[in-house]
Amino acid sequence: MARYSPKYFGQEKGVSAMTLVLNHIPVNSKIISADDHESHHIFDLLYNNTSEVKPDILSTDTHGANRYNFAILHFFGYQFAPRYKTFKNHFEKMFQVESAEDVEQLISLKVPIDWELITREWDDICRLMISLGQHKTSQSVLIKKLCRYKSNTATLKAFAEYDRAIKAQYILDYIDSETLRRHVQRTLNRGEAFHQLRRVIAETNGKKFRGSHHAELTLWNECARLISNCVIHYNAQILSELKESNEHEGRSENLEALKRISPVAWFHINFSGFYSFADSENSHDFSELARKVHLEA
Repeated sequence: MARYSPKYFGQEKGVSAMTLVLNHIPVNSKIISADDHESHHIFDLLYNNTSEVKPDILSTDTHGANRYNFAILHFFGYQFAPRYKTFKNHFEKMFQVESAEDVEQLISLKVPIDWELITREWDDICRLMISLGQHKTSQSVLIKKLCRYKSNTATLKAFAEYDRAIKAQYILDYIDSETLRRHVQRTLNRGEAFHQLRRVIAETNGKKFRGSHHAELTLWNECARLISNCVIHYNAQILSELKESNEHEGRSENLEALKRISPVAWFHINFSGFYSFADSENSHDFSELARKVHLEA
């Protein structure tokens, strides 16, 4: 499973962990080859999320985008909201801007969407998506194959048109809505905050996965995710106590300060040594811990 990846390992082989982070919480994760394209796995992570947190929108950086992800996620009721590194290039590839008499500028698609083709091939598109949703084949493998095939069949051409229609609407919404742009950036910032925590946990083992085959690597990755969730839960408990006490005391300035504190923090956590859970009666008093925290507005 280990592959060469100059981006991550220089001249060495390795594997990578992809994680789905929802509101700071790592709800799903999987081990992938270092040379795998991340976009082939995002639907897998999202659709197989078994947690109680169910997102409507998924944001990634440019590496999460491919030829069909807008269409695939839209078909299953999700909105794909990537942040493109070269957004201008994507806009100019799809749209043209012209002057018009009655409006200041007119934005139109360079190539109109072939809705007739989409309608004609819709049944076959549905069959393809049903196969994806029913796990009749490995989801990431199917998406990888779709992205590698040339769109030389009517169904794939129609599917690409379907994707282009959803992508075009998103690009226009992204330009028009500052709120959308802010939410996408905030989501990616939360993901990066988790990855920083995850790297700190990994450093306790020399930044390397333990194990020599897929099952061992997956177990190690899930253990690291469990530790991450423990840290986030610990922080969230303290923040919840602080919120409740400051609401009761009417300290609005402290409540505003709480909004700027992330539950993904670790400078107060010791990742070295051993933790003993033998004394189950001696549990944490989070109210007492919260009283020791000083908030600066």
